[in-house]
Amino acid sequence: MTLISIEDLSVRYGAKTVLRHVGLSVEPGEIVTIVGPNGSGKTSLFRAIIGATEPAAGQIKIKPGIRIGYVPQRLHVDPTLPITVERFMRLAGRVRRQDCATALDAAGVPDLLKRQMSQLSVGQFQRVLLARALINRPEILLLDEATQGLDQPGSAAFYRQIETVRAETGCAVLMISHELHVVMSASDRVVCLNGHVCCEGTPAVVASAPEYRALFGSGTGGALALYRHDHDHDHMHGNEAAE
Repeated sequence: MTLISIEDLSVRYGAKTVLRHVGLSVEPGEIVTIVGPNGSGKTSLFRAIIGATEPAAGQIKIKPGIRIGYVPQRLHVDPTLPITVERFMRLAGRVRRQDCATALDAAGVPDLLKRQMSQLSVGQFQRVLLARALINRPEILLLDEATQGLDQPGSAAFYRQIETVRAETGCAVLMISHELHVVMSASDRVVCLNGHVCCEGTPAVVASAPEYRALFGSGTGGALALYRHDHDHDHMHGNEAAE
């Protein structure tokens, strides 16, 4: 059953239309990435999906009873507040310590349970947000530019972790990103947005589409190849270490 189905969606703020006639679907287990320039309506689309923005037209159908995990672009935690990672994760409701530990392991940071939130690096903080989103075993993860503030290696590592999560749990992923060179390789399908859907398809199809190149140029192809090389390189070294 389709997890999210969007048909002919339009979103307006006052007199300004930020999204018009957008169609999008997410199937179980697939990774779909939304890319687009600043002001293209990416966040407005997410807000409409989670019910924070009322559509001006069209409809959004979400599988009844679906479990959604959400990783925000950023979250401010007062650095003077003495709160451990475990306590932070358990703020979401009645969560057992073992559930926290399992989620942190799935997010690739199994040793952070007792650390203070104020002591985490930017990358560790985002992994904790990912772990919190995984606690309830979601059927779909929504990521809103979740690697903002990370350097390129940190972003690449984060998205590789997302691929691992999908492989191990079978959950679908819908994510917004501005980091074309990283996410293209991690996606089954890419949707290029600029107030409307400019183009969509596999990463290779979108990267060669005239509409995509008009927005982003043709330089991302080399970066995509570089990411794949690094990805293969990491796997190769991982295999050597295992041997």
